Amino acid sequence: MNINKPTTTVIGRREALRRTAMVMGGVLTAPTIAAILKGCKAEPELTWTPTFFTEEQARAITRLADIIIPKTDTPGAVEAGVPGFIEQVVKDCYTEEEQKQFTEGLNTFVEEAQQEYGRNFLDLSAEKQEAYAISVHNKAVEQEKAGAAERRKRPFILKCKELTMAGFFTSEPGATLVLQYEAVPGSYKGCITLQEAGGKAWATS
Repeated sequence: MNINKPTTTVIGRREALRRTAMVMGGVLTAPTIAAILKGCKAEPELTWTPTFFTEEQARAITRLADIIIPKTDTPGAVEAGVPGFIEQVVKDCYTEEEQKQFTEGLNTFVEEAQQEYGRNFLDLSAEKQEAYAISVHNKAVEQEKAGAAERRKRPFILKCKELTMAGFFTSEPGATLVLQYEAVPGSYKGCITLQEAGGKAWATS
């Protein structure tokens, strides 16, 4: 997967950072910022062969990305090539220590699902996978709010969410189908409501 291949409709890197940071409540880690500024972008590919993660880790990341941004009437994270983006960022932009923290966090996520349900995370029903992921996410959010986690060592599920959102909103589907996109903006309209403007935030070129 060539995540650096340019596409004419992908949003600007700094705008992608701004929007992702806004959605994440201002919380972005240095490796994600570096990846976007350096040009790492997701592309819409349906197939992906991992080169850093194990096959099981890759499948778990793919499922998590799908839970975080599922396909609806628009493409989801998987359709936008986000799992491959996540691997590329972890592989090329994380330090060895950060790579270890991420993979250990992923392994712990899978192992604790086994302990809770008596089955591998990937073998659970879609409903149980979603319920488990949401439960882990909510606990991590509370942990971070309480200041129990350093930004550099934030919980795995929040790192995965950050990378999923960054990858999705820098992809062509995320920028052009989920957000409003207009390569050459039209006339200026000053004081109008969000609904009058189209009902959702704008992506910019």
